[in-house]
Amino acid sequence: MAGAQRTSFARRHPARTVAAFLILFLLYQSAEGIGQRLLGLMAVQAGLMIAMVIAAWPVGRFLLRGHGYRAYGLGWRRDVPILLGLGILIAFVGRAAGLWLGVVTHVYTVGPLAPGAGPHGAMIVAGLGLALVSTFVPSIAEDILTRGVWWRVGGPSLRGFRFVLISSLIYLLNHIYRLDRGPSEWVELFCFGLAYATAMSLTGTLWAAVGLHWGWNLANTLLDQYVAVEGVPGQAAWTSAVANLLMLVIVLALPLYRRRDESPVD
Repeated sequence: MAGAQRTSFARRHPARTVAAFLILFLLYQSAEGIGQRLLGLMAVQAGLMIAMVIAAWPVGRFLLRGHGYRAYGLGWRRDVPILLGLGILIAFVGRAAGLWLGVVTHVYTVGPLAPGAGPHGAMIVAGLGLALVSTFVPSIAEDILTRGVWWRVGGPSLRGFRFVLISSLIYLLNHIYRLDRGPSEWVELFCFGLAYATAMSLTGTLWAAVGLHWGWNLANTLLDQYVAVEGVPGQAAWTSAVANLLMLVIVLALPLYRRRDESPVD
């Protein structure tokens, strides 16, 4: 029995592992591939992304033999609100640092929006609410796919540096529509993965990664509502990579990010 517990879920149940990943992967990719690129309908794109998050529960329960979302490290703990809030704050700091670096190196040009553009009055509150939801859903969806699944199927044999490295590579490869942009984009995405996966590895919960990921996407969305930012093609990715490495350093330095594993789901 002890030997079986040390063997990863993926080795014990390879067919279930492949089936679970393919279901979630195809649903996730269909949001952009079908909803955005083929049909050009945001409602379809959003619906497919939400469907992926909903599907993750039965996939975790029946295919991965876990406890629904807990199979991905999404069990609720008392520190989850703190990790979410702290992750968003760190991401905002990182985004601001990346923007500053881009401006001083002349990679970014920042200016006002066109007259009449941007939210006004009551639209500011509505825009914030929409931004919170529209950035949370794809963030947690991708975190489940590129980190949560592998935390589950890898088990104790895939922890620490190995988990961070492998899940960061999977996160990079999951961006199939951005891989043709070249090495700078690859480095940027890999650095994103390093920061997010390290947060999960240190705390034992995917919510720590969700906080950072959600915060980064939220910062970008809110920034676009108030200022016009133009980046030099092929160079802007480097500033984002540096910003996420800064986020990684902050995560490693803060005592709140310390390993507190959830109960095993085997």
